[in-house]
Amino acid sequence: MEKFGRSQPVTRIEDQRFLTGRGRYVSDLVPDGCLKGYFLRSPVAHANFTLDLEAARDMAGVHLVLDAAGLAAAGVVEPMPAMSVPNRDGSQTPMSRRPLLAEGRVRFVGEAMVFIVADSLDVARDAAELIEIDYEERDVHLDLAPGGALLHDNAPENRAFDWGIGDEAAAEAALARAAHVVRMELVDNRIIANPMEGRSVLAQVEEGRLHIAFSGQNVWNTKRNAARILDLSPDDIRVTIPDVGGGFGTKAPDYPETFVVAQAARMLKKPVLWVADRTETMLSDNAGRDLIHDLTMGFDSDLNITGYRVDTICNLGAYSSPFAQNIQTTLFSKVVMGVYDVQNVYLHVDGIYTNTTQVDAYRGAGRPEAIFALERIMDQASRELGVDPWELRRRNFITPEQFPYVTAIGETYDVGDFGRVLDRVEALSDSAGFERRREEASERGRLRGLGLCFYIESILGDPSETAHIEFADEGGVRLYVGTQSNGQGHETVYAQFLYDQTGIPVEKITVVQGDSDRIEKGGGTGGSRSVTVQNNATLVTVDAMVAAFTPYLAEKMGVAEDDVQFDHETFRAPGSNLTPTLLEAAEMAREDGRRDLLNHRETARLPARSFPNGAHVCEVEIDPETGRTEVVHYTIVDDFGNLINPLLVEGQVHGGVVQGIGQALCERVIYDEDAQLLTASFMDYAMPRAADVPMFNFTTEPVPSTTNVMGMKGCGEAGTVGSMAAVANAVADALSQAGVARADMPFTPHRVWKMLNDDGSDTLHSTD
Repeated sequence: MEKFGRSQPVTRIEDQRFLTGRGRYVSDLVPDGCLKGYFLRSPVAHANFTLDLEAARDMAGVHLVLDAAGLAAAGVVEPMPAMSVPNRDGSQTPMSRRPLLAEGRVRFVGEAMVFIVADSLDVARDAAELIEIDYEERDVHLDLAPGGALLHDNAPENRAFDWGIGDEAAAEAALARAAHVVRMELVDNRIIANPMEGRSVLAQVEEGRLHIAFSGQNVWNTKRNAARILDLSPDDIRVTIPDVGGGFGTKAPDYPETFVVAQAARMLKKPVLWVADRTETMLSDNAGRDLIHDLTMGFDSDLNITGYRVDTICNLGAYSSPFAQNIQTTLFSKVVMGVYDVQNVYLHVDGIYTNTTQVDAYRGAGRPEAIFALERIMDQASRELGVDPWELRRRNFITPEQFPYVTAIGETYDVGDFGRVLDRVEALSDSAGFERRREEASERGRLRGLGLCFYIESILGDPSETAHIEFADEGGVRLYVGTQSNGQGHETVYAQFLYDQTGIPVEKITVVQGDSDRIEKGGGTGGSRSVTVQNNATLVTVDAMVAAFTPYLAEKMGVAEDDVQFDHETFRAPGSNLTPTLLEAAEMAREDGRRDLLNHRETARLPARSFPNGAHVCEVEIDPETGRTEVVHYTIVDDFGNLINPLLVEGQVHGGVVQGIGQALCERVIYDEDAQLLTASFMDYAMPRAADVPMFNFTTEPVPSTTNVMGMKGCGEAGTVGSMAAVANAVADALSQAGVARADMPFTPHRVWKMLNDDGSDTLHSTD
């Protein structure tokens, strides 16, 4: 593995332009004469409606007022795409239609009804005020349970699916014979991602082709969907993604607004821009999480886990968004049993439609939800059974000798040394000194708690990727990649890896991404796939490039091809004093007219997933008088395998942990009984601030993956996967001293105070 040994903490190349205001986001690309768009959104959650658009259409400065009827008249009638999962009986529930604009009926507050295009945003907003709407309101359904007011005729009892995986009979038998059975009901609260940059779309027709520039995570999915929805040839569509101010999975799926803006630009033959404001983000962006779990875990007399059953109700919102059904079913199942050696497992999920915004991917997409449930019940079991939570985990770990390990769901974990990671985090967190710290806190009138979470996650997404290396005529190289940076530092890490393999200076490497015209295909960014999958493709491309240059240089050197060697910096051969670098070799080829040597493109596929894992330890203090929870210490030991850039890895982990802390302590979506969103601004929706998080103690304990030659494991979502349960377990540990038996996120001061003073938790769900 020496060729991957340059694991240096290089600062991000792209930060220079971001910090000096030279980032190029969608809003920075606006051409002269660009029209502005505004979506009129429903103020009610469930109603039939009729529209009168004439006054808005007659307003000066208005170019287009488009509703569902106008789309249909233009031939745009295809619904939004969405994945679906089968029911437990093998049947398939019909997918409920989600139109681009509401078709005579709205199903959530914020659903887009009309798109107005005008000379300015102010004019478009004023025109929206002139639209007359008659509503015939219907009852709303908010309970996370089957039944209630029906949202879709083809979804009886508002059930989208009734899904299961695992051997139910074996799991039930294991629980029946268990010496100890622990049960726990758990709420995983709904959150809003709130990236710094809201969703935005700029569409225009350029030389007869539709160009869609948007803030997202994958240009090729959007191009495919645009071709289908707008009835265009893919050759007539170009999709680009410039700099993106945060994605977190929320920008991975397509949204209706993208295609409505594109259709407006086609109809007007002028560029059209739409940028979501913060309230639109909160009303219409896909939310995250929103689940209720009923967990059952059995243990034998030696406290080994014998069986585990998870019954989940997941809120899909008003419609199935593109990936939603898959997230809380198959993606959840990938790590349902975590790092524990248990084969008797069953997961059952009911997907329910409610009159709320859709729920889809949010950092981790299924894996944080699974680990949160598992690690919460592990801590609950340790309290009920009177065993140390660290010991309970050690007793049930999959051991190093058991790898490769096939889980009950059929996933194959390639490697792991969970005991070693736990030993390291135990020492770094000084868990041995916790009781002393707890006593000291008690003397100050504080409740102190310690929470442990041991997580594992499965790297998801397309295992294939393509890399294209082009030697530019002006010098240097362009590296074309099929992933999409949303702020992770891809430009730095890809250039650094190419430098590691070729010796081409980083400053001579330009990373090109997010353009369907310049890059033929790609898997986009999501599921922590980017660095591992993309660099695997780069590695294969470098090997092909070296192989292509070798016979050409052998002739130049006057040696046999087999004598030419490349040492990841220069070509050398015994008996020749020529030692060209790749840049020098490319210049020689250019002078000789060998243009074929200046472009190299290869596609590579990873044979299997990798499984990052690690341990998070959180310490909190609670003030019983106010209910305020403070995270006072946080320690992380991760196994990400081999690293390219430890500094970027640490940044990814910090960001993920902060998002997990935010969900645990302050973030919560609330709807009233009419399904009105009460947390639609930062006045009402609390985001974590610097004062809410401590300095992190972070290190890695690598066990190189065997599923790729680089030995790498993804890191982009791990911080969130581990942090939710670590924080929640710490709070539950602190509250248990005061007799609180149940504690559900978020642990806001008011909710914690109620738990302490009402002798029980506030279990109000986000859609109650």
